Amino acid sequence: MLRKRCLTPGGAPLILLVCHLITALDVPLDLQQPPTLTHQSPKDYIVDPRENIVIQCEAKGKPTPSFSWTRNGTHFDIEKDARVTMKPNSGTLLIDITGGKVEAYEGVYQCTARNEHGTAISNNIVIRQSRSPLWSKERVDPILIQEGNSLILECRPPVGLPPPIIFWMDNYFQRLTQSERVSQGLNGDLYFSNVRTEDTRNDYICYARFNHTQTIQQKQPISVKVLSMDAINETIAAFLNDTEFYSDSPAGERRPTFMIPKGRTSNKLVLRGHVLKLECIAEGLPTPEIHWRKESGELPNKRTFHENFQKTLKIIDVTEADAGLYRCIAKNSLGSIHHIINVTVMASPYWITEPKNLVLAPKETGVLICRANGSPGPSITWLMNGIPIENSPKDLSRKVDGDSIIFSDVQTGSSAVYQCNVSNEFGYLLANAFLNVLAEPPRILTPTNQMYQVITNSRALLDCASFGSPIPKINWFKDDQTSILDGDPYVIHDNGTLEIHVAQKDNNGKYTCIAMNDLGKAENRVQLEVKDPTRIIKQPEYRVVQVAGKVIFECKVKHDPTFTPTIMWLKNNEELPDDERFIVGEDSLTIGEVTEIDKGTYTCVANTSLDKDSASAELTVVAATPTPAVIYDRPDPSTDLELTDERERSIHLTWTPGFDHNSIIQKYIVEYEDGLHEPGVWHYLTEVPGTKTNAHLKLSPHVLYSFRVVSVNEVGRSQPSYPSRQYQTAPAAPDENPSKVEGAGNEPDNLVITWETLTGIQSNGPGLQYKVHWRQKDVDDDWTSVTVANVSKYIVSGTQTFVPYEIKVQALNDLGIAPEPSTVVGYSGEDLPMAAPGNVRVRVENSTLAEVQWEPVSPKSVRGHQKGYKIYYWKERSVFKRSRRHVEKKILTFSGDKTHGKLPGLEPFSLYKLNVRVFNGKGEGPPSPDEQFETPEGVPSAPAFLKILNPMLDSLTLEWGAPSHRNGLLTGYTLKYQPINNTHELGPLVKIIIPANETNWTLKNLNYSTRYKFYFHAQTSKGPGNIITEEAVTIMDEARINQPAVDADKGYSEPPLATSLPMHTLRPTFHKVRPVGPVFGNINTTASEDFANISWEYWGPDMSFYIEYMVEDSKEDWKKEFVNGTQSFFVIKGLMPGTTYKVRVVAKGHSDEPVQSTEEVFKTDPAMASRQVDIATQGWFIGLMCAIALLILVLLIFCFVKRNKGGKYPVKEKEDAHPDPEIQPMKDDDGTFGEYSDTEDHKPLKGSRTPSNGTVKKEDSDDSLVDYGEGGDGQFNEDGSFIGQYSGKKEKETAEGNESSEAPSPVNAMNSFV
Repeated sequence: MLRKRCLTPGGAPLILLVCHLITALDVPLDLQQPPTLTHQSPKDYIVDPRENIVIQCEAKGKPTPSFSWTRNGTHFDIEKDARVTMKPNSGTLLIDITGGKVEAYEGVYQCTARNEHGTAISNNIVIRQSRSPLWSKERVDPILIQEGNSLILECRPPVGLPPPIIFWMDNYFQRLTQSERVSQGLNGDLYFSNVRTEDTRNDYICYARFNHTQTIQQKQPISVKVLSMDAINETIAAFLNDTEFYSDSPAGERRPTFMIPKGRTSNKLVLRGHVLKLECIAEGLPTPEIHWRKESGELPNKRTFHENFQKTLKIIDVTEADAGLYRCIAKNSLGSIHHIINVTVMASPYWITEPKNLVLAPKETGVLICRANGSPGPSITWLMNGIPIENSPKDLSRKVDGDSIIFSDVQTGSSAVYQCNVSNEFGYLLANAFLNVLAEPPRILTPTNQMYQVITNSRALLDCASFGSPIPKINWFKDDQTSILDGDPYVIHDNGTLEIHVAQKDNNGKYTCIAMNDLGKAENRVQLEVKDPTRIIKQPEYRVVQVAGKVIFECKVKHDPTFTPTIMWLKNNEELPDDERFIVGEDSLTIGEVTEIDKGTYTCVANTSLDKDSASAELTVVAATPTPAVIYDRPDPSTDLELTDERERSIHLTWTPGFDHNSIIQKYIVEYEDGLHEPGVWHYLTEVPGTKTNAHLKLSPHVLYSFRVVSVNEVGRSQPSYPSRQYQTAPAAPDENPSKVEGAGNEPDNLVITWETLTGIQSNGPGLQYKVHWRQKDVDDDWTSVTVANVSKYIVSGTQTFVPYEIKVQALNDLGIAPEPSTVVGYSGEDLPMAAPGNVRVRVENSTLAEVQWEPVSPKSVRGHQKGYKIYYWKERSVFKRSRRHVEKKILTFSGDKTHGKLPGLEPFSLYKLNVRVFNGKGEGPPSPDEQFETPEGVPSAPAFLKILNPMLDSLTLEWGAPSHRNGLLTGYTLKYQPINNTHELGPLVKIIIPANETNWTLKNLNYSTRYKFYFHAQTSKGPGNIITEEAVTIMDEARINQPAVDADKGYSEPPLATSLPMHTLRPTFHKVRPVGPVFGNINTTASEDFANISWEYWGPDMSFYIEYMVEDSKEDWKKEFVNGTQSFFVIKGLMPGTTYKVRVVAKGHSDEPVQSTEEVFKTDPAMASRQVDIATQGWFIGLMCAIALLILVLLIFCFVKRNKGGKYPVKEKEDAHPDPEIQPMKDDDGTFGEYSDTEDHKPLKGSRTPSNGTVKKEDSDDSLVDYGEGGDGQFNEDGSFIGQYSGKKEKETAEGNESSEAPSPVNAMNSFV
């Protein structure tokens, strides 16, 4: 139950024009309410004069409505007419026309349904009799015409109601072939652009089909004779007395001229939503080609169709944009001509907002809106209970404002039915909508104590349908909790349904739905059980088994303990053979005494009431291993084939078996050749066991048989025997009818009947034909039939669009007919749907998801098998940018008769448009009017980048880029940071809120020579976005390097040794003086166990920087690391603990000589015992090394003794021939894989933009590995490199839930082990 209100800023109710009802209101029938019409006959009701008249009028309400009728504007007294009755508890009229005339009841009818709360009225229903008059008698003279001239065969059908469908056929009810040269016009006439001698025939017949009465009227056949110039002199005298002769001069090639329409221009009026058909037919020689174009724009691509060989231009679902000038051009090799048609588009009224029923509580405010459009603009008239509202009693709570009626401070007793009549010269719309003033406490309409069961990770929907006035508010509670369920993972829909997107075990429990308004509350309890999925944990595996062996397939199932699954085994997706050798156990299938026929695919299927799982395995059967002394082979061919006991339909065949080659013959296969129909082709007939050497064969009539025998043993098949003598059976009538009979049209006005023809042996005799029968289903018509031969299909023309037909095909030959065939039902051809889905509504669920609902189209308007609906939607622009973008339309398809669907993956804070279309097997119908909606704001993505600039002793500057996906209006940035010591422990967290217009921020009062970790994110009104992190180190204060160390527990203490300083930095003391040229200054190094931070100051032009470092006093070359961007610091990773290094900074331009800083020396911290295990001190390692040494010593002694005895041990040759791959270099000379280092896994995360849970949100990446099903646990740095897991000690303080602890990676575990 939906009702939309608007409030002024002051809180006073005010109904605005933009407010309107979303959906129709359904009031429970046990409550007082005015009448509501539920069904009525169409406005234009054409009745069959052979059937009684039924005029529908149904309504609901409380009290039950009473009904009355008017006819032609005056009261229709039903009781005075014995032929007219009204159905009980209904307003539907039944008019018995038996013995009477339908004309007496033609007129305009209107139904009225009333009770004490109001009156509803129906449309004006115009009753007219269907008419199918006969063709007027006329004399049709034969036509004699010279070859090459044009010709028009007029049809001029009788005027019927509704108008008939015209088509041309011959005496055999076959449609006349049409082409670019010969075609039927929209008026039914048959046009020849030029005639040929093959057009000569005496059975041009025009048919008029009156669909309403299912009758066909036929014009007298027209005879046409086309004469060439050579034949004119011989025949003209014989025809001049009683024929009409066209053209007495030779017909040569000529330019096109239009046969229809006439003149240079013409006009055409069409209504919006109807079908526009424009026609141009030209004559000429050669045959002209027709082309179309629109003078003032392009033809609508998806609504334009060219029919009748380009002569008819059809535009469906016409809109105002289709008005304008259309040019048709007729062209041949001698010239061209054109005609311009001026198309005017008008519109009967159509709804923009149809008034809906309104339920208000006393003192409440609401509005009825009746908004429509048309051309010319329609007028709107309001009625109350069927009386013009200006003549109704005055009501101060009611105000009529054009297309709206505003109700304020309504009182009990104000209930009524209001009618809105919208009309112009092309039609009208009439809508009933009641105002029902009710004070009703909430009631729950969903059954109580309902049990819902779902599988883990599936969606759960708990229903809570309610009604009340005022509209109740719905809240959900779980178990005994007092908090309202709202937000992730719960979604409460407008209809009260509680949705859990991904149900988990902790969602089990009892849920309470409470509906509350000012008059009370109602509640309902339901229970949700989330079950474990059914999974096959031990699947059957591929097996190879010998004949006579045994095989076991296992199938162990894990399932929810409350379910008892049923286990079913299949062979090749079919039931297992009924054989005692197949034993189905609780979790296995056993096959004993396996034979060759047991091979195949075996599938285990585990079913529960909620889900199922399956697994398959292949079984291959091989012959048993033979005894080597025995030779097995295929049998020799059989001999001595004899035919005895010859009869019409059977014969007896005997033979002598050939040698079996030590393998028992298992069976004999009898094959036959049909010398009459397929000579040289052998077919399978039957088979008998290997213990028999004869067979009684069943035969078919009219076949010249030859037989042969093939022997089969375990090894294989023998060669076929020599054929027997021939035996011919007598012909007979067919025993069977064609199979696979189907009916499905390929055009809107035909029915294509197809079947599978009989084979030669099935024909049973000569002269095989097929008798095709058809008639329209559910219509009292006789069968229509036609006999055809040598074809497998027949086309029935002139059918209605998509109607059911009963079809049967019967075989016959020269000796008789087959038994009565079975009847199948087929449908004539489909056409494009005519109607668009109505009342399209969009409900935005969140910033990326919206639900679309629509009313289904009527089945009649689908004109085919309804396949489903398609939603076309596209983003118009971003609400933030206010600028249009390239429109990329997306399509979602919903199969069947669904009337709602969800649009996922929307972009937050954006303006979207959509429309809905129904489609069938032919294609899509017209789109619904575009609906517009906006997605709300969402949280932003991570900032584009985060850079650390100018690190000083106690300050540094952060610079960042705005998020690439803002998803709303940024309200600011949040910066959090905390220090990190050498053991990777985190210090206190500091939080700073930064305005949204800032792009950099300077932090002051920081500790010198300290590593900091920064957490940075943007936020909108919907909350914070994804976090980006970075680390940086402040510069060391050289003046304080020799000060006493500070212990966390004991205060200041002197360092025990000079080498035990917290930061091992050895450098000369110098003063900071700004140099004149490009030079470095204030080079600082801060070392830890396996990394060092280098910072510097630089004066000079912009250059690129890189770091060079090496182990002190080593002969290795300098190692080089490039510095990204313009930062003035760098972290060298992968250093060896307890090692002294030299380092320098180098700046280089594009053409300048490099500038080097002074060389600085630092020493890394020694390795910590707590982080690595000395493997050399482990007892098992010492024992292993001793055993290896002892083994090597024994081998050396053995080799020495062997050599002294004069023997040779070709170790060198074997090593040269088979080099050990383990000692081959892995890459170049250092044996490494590129630049990868597993020490990356030991560092805190740097520059990561991924969320703390390791997933990648859609706002951050439109093309993530998660979207492609590759898993979501990986994280990627800004440059695309993989970020390993953080393996240091667990952080003591987490950043307010923004990060989670991670388990050590396998690489780190191995490092700590060795």
